[in-house]
Amino acid sequence: MLIAPSLLSCDFSQFGNEVRRMDLAGADYMHLDVMDGHFVPNITFGAPVLKYVRKFTDKVFDVHLMISEPLKYINDFCDAGADIITFHIESDSDPEKTIEKIKNRGVKAGLVIKPATPAESVFPYLEKVDMILVMTVEPGFGGQSFMSDMLPKIEKLKKEITKRGLNVLIEADGGISAENISQCAKAGVDVAVAGTAVFKAENPERAIRELRIKN
Repeated sequence: MLIAPSLLSCDFSQFGNEVRRMDLAGADYMHLDVMDGHFVPNITFGAPVLKYVRKFTDKVFDVHLMISEPLKYINDFCDAGADIITFHIESDSDPEKTIEKIKNRGVKAGLVIKPATPAESVFPYLEKVDMILVMTVEPGFGGQSFMSDMLPKIEKLKKEITKRGLNVLIEADGGISAENISQCAKAGVDVAVAGTAVFKAENPERAIRELRIKN
């Protein structure tokens, strides 16, 4: 399983150094949560910040857009250095057009589903995307508890992806730790987003290593 530290849990006053710290600790991806204060009740950062911290690592920038109209901002985040852009099926933008715009920029595209959104909502797009991100907490804030009732949704997605013979990664985000990552792996998660479990650890390298051992 790939480990993607969530920069939402980092010290924003040391953003670039925090990215470098996660790189040195062995992170596979850098997970960057973009919030607009409208789609979710919180505001984080935009493309200009992303562009600035891009120079601190060569690791994959996994950009999660928690914004109402992602289609309007795809070019901005592609220009800023995103390698993967995921956006919510519940957003106001047309999924097909948004996916197409991302892919036309040579960037991988993914869809995100909130806890209340059924797995079936993304089935029509599975042939078009590279990743499905399942939220295992309500989006908008870090430090929430893992919702284990999301595991059957992950299993359903994995079953459908396998049945169609597709190479689509399943990512899980929210409250993932050494205590529950094995459940995620068993359900079919390929990429685990971990915020507090890594950033609040005394030794992030050991924390990432432990997450890998447990899955």
